[in-house]
Amino acid sequence: MTEPPEFSQAVEPVHERIDTSAYRDIYVVGDIHGSRSALESLLATLDPGPEDLVVFVGDLVRKGPDSPGVVDLVRDDDRLVTVRGNNEQKIVRGDKDPGWLRDGDREYFESLPIVVSFDDAIVVHGGIDPERPLSDHSAEELLTMRAPHGSGYDGPFWYEDYDGPYRVFFGHTVHEHPVERDHAIGLDTGCVYGGQLTAYDDRRGEFVTVDPATTHQDRSTEKIAPVP
Repeated sequence: MTEPPEFSQAVEPVHERIDTSAYRDIYVVGDIHGSRSALESLLATLDPGPEDLVVFVGDLVRKGPDSPGVVDLVRDDDRLVTVRGNNEQKIVRGDKDPGWLRDGDREYFESLPIVVSFDDAIVVHGGIDPERPLSDHSAEELLTMRAPHGSGYDGPFWYEDYDGPYRVFFGHTVHEHPVERDHAIGLDTGCVYGGQLTAYDDRRGEFVTVDPATTHQDRSTEKIAPVP
């Protein structure tokens, strides 16, 4: 049995542990980036019941047309929880001050955990360095990890050398298709860029995707990673 994950003293206060005995199923959902209509379509497809939980990998906001609508959907439903993404973090730090930001939004983003864990799984926005223990990661690294020994989308990506013991659900790095490895599940399939919005049904062990009706931003193919 895998031991519960332990992070640094700085990260543990923003680490939320979930008792799965309270839920029938858990779904993990990729980056939404303000695409409320895509989220509504995905939730209608998943049709989570009162005993189900939906966990988001962060980046609910920015780039798409309706960030406030996405925030309201997630914040107002007890079945929906999210980790903080790097785009929420930019707002918390004051690096970004979008015109749609309302009273209470920044405080909500600051209240979000950096890590959610359940059973043998960890949900973070960015990823982890496979060569270092979890306790040696800062919050910023968990938010932004992509290629710890490379350069952005040139790779190599962190998950290519990661062999557990935890399953890590992550977003942040846009892929053509979902990443499915023994210990890493990548869910950012670029819904705001004309790709799909992807969820993972943990009980069934399968992906669920929806196609957004609109491409909200163009993205260079150099910043969309292929899946081997």
